[in-house]
Amino acid sequence: MTGFATTQIRAGARPPVPPNPAVVPIYQTAAYEFESWEAARDIFALRRQGNLYSRTGNPTQSVLEQRIAALDGGVAALAVASGQAAVAIALLALAKSGEHIVAARQLYGGTLDLLTDTFADFGIEVTLVDQGDLDAWRRAIRPRTRALFAETIGNPTATVLDVRGVADIAHAAGVPFVVDNTVATPALLRPVEHGADVAVYSATKYLGGHGGSLGGLIVDLGTFDFGAAPGRWPQFTEPYPRVGDVVLWERFGRDGSAFLVYAKTKLAHDLGPALSPFNAHQLLLGIETLDLRIARQTASAEAIARALDEHPAVSRVHHPSVAGSPHAELARRYLPRGASAVFSFDLAAGPEAVPRFVDALEHFTLAANIGDARSLVIHPASTTHSHLRDGDLALAGFSRSTVRLSIGLEDVADLIGDLTRALALVPGRAGPDAPPAAPIPVAVGAATTTEEH
Repeated sequence: MTGFATTQIRAGARPPVPPNPAVVPIYQTAAYEFESWEAARDIFALRRQGNLYSRTGNPTQSVLEQRIAALDGGVAALAVASGQAAVAIALLALAKSGEHIVAARQLYGGTLDLLTDTFADFGIEVTLVDQGDLDAWRRAIRPRTRALFAETIGNPTATVLDVRGVADIAHAAGVPFVVDNTVATPALLRPVEHGADVAVYSATKYLGGHGGSLGGLIVDLGTFDFGAAPGRWPQFTEPYPRVGDVVLWERFGRDGSAFLVYAKTKLAHDLGPALSPFNAHQLLLGIETLDLRIARQTASAEAIARALDEHPAVSRVHHPSVAGSPHAELARRYLPRGASAVFSFDLAAGPEAVPRFVDALEHFTLAANIGDARSLVIHPASTTHSHLRDGDLALAGFSRSTVRLSIGLEDVADLIGDLTRALALVPGRAGPDAPPAAPIPVAVGAATTTEEH
């Protein structure tokens, strides 16, 4: 078994053929020439592997799929056009009209919209629970429940999920546990090691790492036995009408990912969220440096979180590394290499201070993205979670005073200096006339610097 860094560079790459490119090529084509009538028939009937049409797959995309599956320890992966598409297709492959999903309420705003609004239009009911309340997960499960869903590290408040605890509840109920591992990535947490069955990613974020290309990934971790209760999963255990009498679970099973064969040939095929070959190539280039970027960004985020935690203009920092964090123990258990670099904090002066603070930042780009090489800032309550009322925000664990950061690759001293300059413009806990705080020593690795508040 190869190491993580070797896998992120080489997994899925094929032996070179003339003209022998050293880097994965971009196969910029919509369709593929079949070698014969028989080959075309067999590929469409799932009797043999092959390129059918770029809406359902592309050779560049295939390398990306094999690479993320290898990094996650899964059996197969499916790449689609965005992280939102990945979440939608993964869950729609499990639940249909009249069925039910249990999900954590501490989710990214766009995912909440999908689950509570669009899925309702599809006739799929979703119950939201506090992700830290294991009894709430148990109580929410019904006979028609078909999946449990949560984020391993929450966005925007860096909540840490008890992955094993929720996985055990899902399996006791006979349903798969699907996790969004976007913020953690396999560099910090491999869900398969803690009982999850499916991992989804917005590859737009840390996997790509540069904010230039959209993409989503679904990884079948190969752990759930759909054949154990065949009546519950007819899409896998009964003849698949698109290809005659083929039963996907019999032909592909767990190792061949009947789950993703169905997701690909029905949902990705019919709904059309195809990942472009160019974007697949861009995401592959990003993955090659994943562990290096994650390590630096995570270390910088912890230093910044500690600095903010001591600042009088900040009332609370939502990061597992700060003293008193309710997620510290779970972070020690599941995230020994760090809790990533997306977190948030509350301004002591309240929501009225947010615009002035955000607009004063120079080294943080105001953008609705995370996981970029550049540092980003956003105000969730007016953007990504703008549909939530105050009570909903409180249930999600933050408020209108909360500002989210995504820490990039810049010098950490520059980032802390930028934040402290902007914070000096807003009142602190001791009032607007309080003297400035003492300089905070910032240590990252062997280097130590001091920045003023």
